[in-house]
Amino acid sequence: MKLQNFHVEDAGLVHRAMHLELGADDRLELPLPATDTLPAGTRDEVAAARLQLLGDARHRVAMRLPVLSSEGYASIKELDELRRIATSGRSALIRILLHDPQATLRNDHRLIALAQRLPSSIQIRVPVDEVDLTWASACLLNDVGGYLFLPEAERPRGRAARSHRANAVPLQQHFDEVWDRSEYASMLHTLDI
Repeated sequence: MKLQNFHVEDAGLVHRAMHLELGADDRLELPLPATDTLPAGTRDEVAAARLQLLGDARHRVAMRLPVLSSEGYASIKELDELRRIATSGRSALIRILLHDPQATLRNDHRLIALAQRLPSSIQIRVPVDEVDLTWASACLLNDVGGYLFLPEAERPRGRAARSHRANAVPLQQHFDEVWDRSEYASMLHTLDI
């Protein structure tokens, strides 16, 4: 290690510039930034990413599902995680934007059965604005900055991360805007008579 001093005059004032040369042993090895991205390029990878993000969630999840396929959010492990989140306490809330609730009802999806049993913590709304209904993308957002985004809901090619707020925040803001414009999916809830 070698320290050098230089005197420099600038505008009539003398400044001391310092320069420190580091030897090879003095250089710091900076760790590579940890990556928390999840693969999301195949159906199996998307399913694994969904399960990971649900497992990471504490009390809140938001899901946008233009189409709720029979295999999406239907595995026992996914439903167990959704049940855990929905019953995690006072702040528990699972919000689902569903474009075609009638098709989901006809298919007797297990997620809808869970929502019918826990209606105070699993809320489902239907977009009504034509602009919102034309969006073909799907997303899953949790309360720790994790996200899964599929540009085309029916194709398993997207991106996901366990915690990446820079990518999750715009998705969450868009979700919240659409949520506020959407209507309660009353046709999915059973009547207690």
